[in-house]
Amino acid sequence: MPCLFTSRLVNGATGDPGLYCEMTGQRRGLLFDLGDVTALMPRELLRVSHAFVSHTHMDHFAGFDHLLRVVLGRQPRLVLMGGPGFVDRLGHKLAAYTWNLVHNYEVALDIEAHEFRPEGRRRRALFSSRDRFERTQDEEADWDGDLLHDEDQFRVRGRFVDHGIPVLAFALEEKARVAVNMARLQAAGFTTGAWLRELKSAVLAGAPGATPIEVRWTDRGGEHVRRRTVDELRPLVLDERPGRCIGYVTDLCGSEADARVLAELLRGVDQLHIECVFLDADRAHAERKHHLTARRAGEIARLVGARELVPFHFSPRYEGRSEALRDEAMRVWRAD
Repeated sequence: MPCLFTSRLVNGATGDPGLYCEMTGQRRGLLFDLGDVTALMPRELLRVSHAFVSHTHMDHFAGFDHLLRVVLGRQPRLVLMGGPGFVDRLGHKLAAYTWNLVHNYEVALDIEAHEFRPEGRRRRALFSSRDRFERTQDEEADWDGDLLHDEDQFRVRGRFVDHGIPVLAFALEEKARVAVNMARLQAAGFTTGAWLRELKSAVLAGAPGATPIEVRWTDRGGEHVRRRTVDELRPLVLDERPGRCIGYVTDLCGSEADARVLAELLRGVDQLHIECVFLDADRAHAERKHHLTARRAGEIARLVGARELVPFHFSPRYEGRSEALRDEAMRVWRAD
């Protein structure tokens, strides 16, 4: 059963932070951070439906302009999510350009912006090319918990860590992976049909076990209809596996408070992308910069029980010595 997402660092371990996650077989991608994104092909950028921005330092947000240039006039919608002040900062970026012709584009672009704040509030605003990217539908509401985005197949959660400013750390969680077991389907005397999509959707959405499903199939005996529940059909025709979790963590001081937040967000994470900016020998410098050492990154990865560790965001001062950062993190993570 294939994973829902394949992921890769946009610029490897040494360039601007960024993670591209593509949905298998669906021509759709998600981006975590918008620094330099020119390493992504235009066809990949055109697949991006949502971008999640940890914070608006330049190396995490400057690439928005390139993304906008690629999708403008080609895609109808883009959703962006970030932390405190994100809606205003996105609005300032859009206001920096002259849009006297953009309303004539055949494909109009709606940019939906979501801003989350540590005090438990969220803000949503719309910027549309139809209105020359003037801000509209600006509204606020309570934000309860850590859920940023939720769909049938996956969700994205986020919590704040400390970089001298609040920074979002992210968990991309696949929901249970569901596939039809054709051998058991045939043994039950059923054939494929729209009812299978309905059943899979009900399972992924967490529908009650008593939810009725109308099973329709055709065989030599003609057309048949049976009413069964989700709980009756689920073990009969479906194979289920737990979904994977992909973590993205960058730009934080790594205090004990940060570690507790990440333990709650990323417990048992399957693949953890975490910054390793400095060696532990340069810990004092890391503390001044509010960044992790590779050793601290390894400690956090071990604390959360990460099954795979992907270090990144290496400082340029270690050019030619990047393996030292990777080795330090891996050694601590794997320690008995």
